[in-house]
Amino acid sequence: MPSLSINKALGIVPNASEHGYLVDQLLEICHWFMALLFVGWSCYFLYTLWRFHRSRNPKADYHGVQSKASAHLEFSVVIIEAVLLLGFAMPIWAKRINGDQYLNNADAFRVHCIGEQFAWSFHYPGPDGVFGKTNAAFISASNPLGIDPNDPAGADDFASKFEIHIVNQRPTVIEITSRDVIHSFALPHMRMAQDAIPGSRIPIWFRPIRTGSFDIICGQLCGSGHYGMRGQMVVETQAEFDAWQKEQSALQHPAAATPAAAPAPAAPAPAPAK
Repeated sequence: MPSLSINKALGIVPNASEHGYLVDQLLEICHWFMALLFVGWSCYFLYTLWRFHRSRNPKADYHGVQSKASAHLEFSVVIIEAVLLLGFAMPIWAKRINGDQYLNNADAFRVHCIGEQFAWSFHYPGPDGVFGKTNAAFISASNPLGIDPNDPAGADDFASKFEIHIVNQRPTVIEITSRDVIHSFALPHMRMAQDAIPGSRIPIWFRPIRTGSFDIICGQLCGSGHYGMRGQMVVETQAEFDAWQKEQSALQHPAAATPAAAPAPAAPAPAPAK
């Protein structure tokens, strides 16, 4: 028999990251606590309507409440909230901000994310795993990321728009920035969100635990087209990503993908005269 979950009842999307279950557990506890408070205070409110109705108390009582029960209840609420904060929220936060196992992991999958009104662009390092240098001066229709054409590390870099591909079960680091105003790169299924701030490149890290296509949204009101600033995160196997990367590299670097033509055979030497 499935357990009753307030998270599911509220429509929270399923978790798809390694750490997400901790966030879900905290949300579930908070929701049950708030539901208990709602029922308790509602019952108390209905009791006060009945207990202090003018038909039962035609003459006002100027002495007030003598019982200390309400003070004990309020103190209990404070204690429970302190336990939630100190016993659950802060340990989870401390665990999440320690990203050394991702940021210093040579096997981590790394992507750059650039927000702009009203789109998400993604910069991949290519098969060599090294990002090429970028400069706004190089941005053009054929080079939307402004990759420096003189940097050999960027020769195999490629980009995608509105869709990011990552590898399942692999530590992932996404470095986020913005070209114009503040945006927010939000991944509800991964239980992650980070503001995209112009002039800053801020990393987020997580490990996906199941394949599929998941929503990307902008969680920060960024202008009239904010509602349409959406995208998709595709989590796939390593083999599927390698095939997609090869395809994108060939499309965006056709000269490098086309093998050089074999040199024409030399003409035979003329026969010696008799």
